[in-house]
Amino acid sequence: MSEATVSRVLNSRPGVAEDTRQAVLTALDVLGYERPSRLRRRSAGLVGLMVPELDNPIFPAFAQVIERALAHHGYTPVLCTQTPGGVTEDDYVELLLERGVSGIVFVSGLHSDSAADTSRYVRLVDRGLPVVFVNGWADGIDAPFISSDEAVAVELAIGHLASLRHRRIGLAVGPERYVPTARKIAGFRRGLAETFGIGDADPWIERSLFSVEGGQAAGGALVDRGATAVVCGSDLMALGVIRAVRQRGLSVPEDVSVVGYDDSPLVAFTDPPLTTVRQAVPAMGAAAVRALLDEIGGGRAPRTELVYRPELVVRGSTGHARDGNGPAPAPVVLRMADAAPPAVSGAAPAAPSEV
Repeated sequence: MSEATVSRVLNSRPGVAEDTRQAVLTALDVLGYERPSRLRRRSAGLVGLMVPELDNPIFPAFAQVIERALAHHGYTPVLCTQTPGGVTEDDYVELLLERGVSGIVFVSGLHSDSAADTSRYVRLVDRGLPVVFVNGWADGIDAPFISSDEAVAVELAIGHLASLRHRRIGLAVGPERYVPTARKIAGFRRGLAETFGIGDADPWIERSLFSVEGGQAAGGALVDRGATAVVCGSDLMALGVIRAVRQRGLSVPEDVSVVGYDDSPLVAFTDPPLTTVRQAVPAMGAAAVRALLDEIGGGRAPRTELVYRPELVVRGSTGHARDGNGPAPAPVVLRMADAAPPAVSGAAPAAPSEV
């Protein structure tokens, strides 16, 4: 039997009689080689998946959904995660380009930072590389964007807390230069104005880091200011707020109610189980992959920002306010250091929600 015949069988090519093909497969079994039916299916190509970190459970959740969808369509995902002082997003992009990736999905990358230079993405688009962006917006990039409605998320939280007779509600978020943060702050201001008639929301906004420690610092300041409830920019920040509340000899939710954001894995099992606003991760991840595959296939995915409505998940970290009948807080004069940074420029208005 010739090598050419064996090669045709191994590569599932035509031109080999069925009895000959079975003979080759039997010989492979006898000799201990893998049969072609058990060989790995050839990949349709590599796709880069860029996430900022894995410490925050929401990013592994996005990665899992996107990787599974890519693999279902025959693509091999290449996960790229950043660490402080480690490989940067730009470095990862260069490595991916060297390996000839078919496209890249960016999750909460530099495109979400209004202070970042977006020309890096324009260059990728100009060279014809399909790219899709999740959670964030940067004007002037001809590519699909998929986002969660951050403003609605905060408004849902405020509505829930108002129904529990809370009036002194604070917001613990990250730096406002990030588009998702700026949108949360906009939703918070609108929510306080429409629900309580509070025109100056700044005294009830604390900007910190997206971490447990950042939430602890921001939450402590808000509780000291008299907040009976705190809406947080992430579940990790919410855990920090709970820590700050307990450090002051108070309880959650008896003294202070806390609402997170993301509905990360395991927050349903914290003490108390965390009330949070759930991102539509499965739908957003699937939409990102569909858009990328359309681009790879030569089509053109919608260039409008697809904005997905989040869902309030009520658990044990929120309860009725003890002083819910008290007056709304009086305006507080801010120090210069407390003044809000400029709002994000170029952020597109939220598109109609798909879910």
